[in-house]
Amino acid sequence: MKERLTLSKREQKRLMVLNEVEKGKMVVREAVELLGVSERQGWRLLAAYREEGAAGLAHGNRGKKPVHTLGEELRDRVMELAQKRYEGFNHSHLTEMLKERERVEVSRSSVRRILIAAGMRSPKTRRPSKHRRRRERYPKEGMLLQIDGSRHDWLEGRGPELTLIASIDDATGKVPFALFREQEDAQGYFLLLREILERKGIPLALYHDRHGIFERSPLEGPGTVEDQLWGKEPTTQFGRLRMELAMESIAARSPQAKGRVERLFGTFQDRLVSELRLAGAKTLQEANRVLKAFLPRFNRKFAVPPAEEGSAYRPIPTDLALEEIFCFKYDRIVGADNVVTLGTHRIQIHPCNGRQNYHRARVEIQERMDGSLAVYYQGKCLATRPAPAEAPVLRVQKRGRPASQKSFSQPSSPLLQEKKPIPNKSLFRLKPAPDHPWRKSYKSYKKRFTYKKESPTDIFTGQQHGES
Repeated sequence: MKERLTLSKREQKRLMVLNEVEKGKMVVREAVELLGVSERQGWRLLAAYREEGAAGLAHGNRGKKPVHTLGEELRDRVMELAQKRYEGFNHSHLTEMLKERERVEVSRSSVRRILIAAGMRSPKTRRPSKHRRRRERYPKEGMLLQIDGSRHDWLEGRGPELTLIASIDDATGKVPFALFREQEDAQGYFLLLREILERKGIPLALYHDRHGIFERSPLEGPGTVEDQLWGKEPTTQFGRLRMELAMESIAARSPQAKGRVERLFGTFQDRLVSELRLAGAKTLQEANRVLKAFLPRFNRKFAVPPAEEGSAYRPIPTDLALEEIFCFKYDRIVGADNVVTLGTHRIQIHPCNGRQNYHRARVEIQERMDGSLAVYYQGKCLATRPAPAEAPVLRVQKRGRPASQKSFSQPSSPLLQEKKPIPNKSLFRLKPAPDHPWRKSYKSYKKRFTYKKESPTDIFTGQQHGES
């Protein structure tokens, strides 16, 4: 005989119907219609009821421990890892790390159930859902790349705040490349795009925000008079790079418009931050090394198949020199001594390419990613060397001061520009003396400097006119 157990509502209904059958008020064929079971199952229930009573209607596994339940040791290990080594990981990420690094085969639902029972909810907060209409993905890989930068405390106080510059393919959700920078700058986007070109090819279009790196502000005007005379369209350095590579530019009008890259940063600020913490990254170089190992695993996990097979990336032309494309370009006019300047740098041009003098010639200075400078005239590189410094620069160097702080130096380029020290504002906070006029009341001054018709008073000396 089974122990007496508490019956469920379904089992209590079966008990009432079977009692009616035992009393002869109902036959089995009528009882099974009420119970919703087959006639064969009805006879089985009746036999169990006659043999064991009401306890025969209870499920045979009730009160027993399931054979597939997790052991207490495994539960304790999952909780210990979640509290110590993998602290801050969300439930899905924790499940993956347990499988990859700890060789613990536990489902995500089991991990979630164990942690929630211990009062450890997922650190990933979720906003309430809203009805939005999602834009259809581009059908082929390489047709559109979304690029953006995210300023965040990626190292969680172990190092400086960094900016993650990343790209994501609109068709597949893959991240072709990403890198950490000290700040969001044009050089970072140059390095990002060059790595994508060398790995994949030239994408058809770029989707970005309206940052000053990508497009000029309307407040900057139509450009200089010289540019207008030469028919040169004013643009940013990145805009010039994009046009030379024949890539279309699409500027988003809101963060929601480029939602895929925004959601990418949300995922990275959860998963990548945890991986950086696990690796103990403290510097920019260490963070980039962790990111390099993280991206392939991220793409395998979150990439989706495109609607169309193949790639829309264009191959790099064989005659295209990437070092002449991925650089900062500045137009300059050569002086009478065949010297051209860029910031504090003076470049002497030698006779070359069948020309002895380049006086008043309009040349282009290219500043490469490694900081080197090259001068081009009509598409040909000129022979140059550093020019001797001028007398004012020599005098400043003799005094031990950097020449870039003098007023005669021109603004330097983004790569060569040195960060100026921030002045100490406390030096300018001078307190007035106790007897300073500002500390006296207005009434005393009004009483002292009052005009009278018979004896007008000088407002500067406080004496009446006519007094010696």
